[in-house]
Amino acid sequence: MIIELARWVVVFFGIFIIFIGFVMLINPTKARNTLRKAGSTNFINYAEITLRLIPAIALILYSEFSKFPLAFKVFGWIMLITSLILYVVPRKTHHKFSMKSADMLEPFYFQLISPFAFLFGGLIIYTVF
Repeated sequence: MIIELARWVVVFFGIFIIFIGFVMLINPTKARNTLRKAGSTNFINYAEITLRLIPAIALILYSEFSKFPLAFKVFGWIMLITSLILYVVPRKTHHKFSMKSADMLEPFYFQLISPFAFLFGGLIIYTVF
């Protein structure tokens, strides 16, 4: 049951990545503004980090059943460890980093990298089935 739940969390994670790709392609300014909000309030900061933990754990749990077990496991652990690190990074530091990143990424760049989100999300879904 846990493995089946992890499987569907991973599938929805892939769908979410594809959805974000569409946002980046169709409305890159919205994507940029969303990036600017990372770490902006305590609620947004800790909700974002906590929500990252869900697909991270699912990737680790489902890794042995995927087409690329090592990739799933490594990616899941990277997401998990970076999320745990972000819990101890001061919120204002996290927000400053997201603001700096958003300043560097012009809307056109979001559109330019959006196909990678489609590919990555599709790859995640493909490896599950």
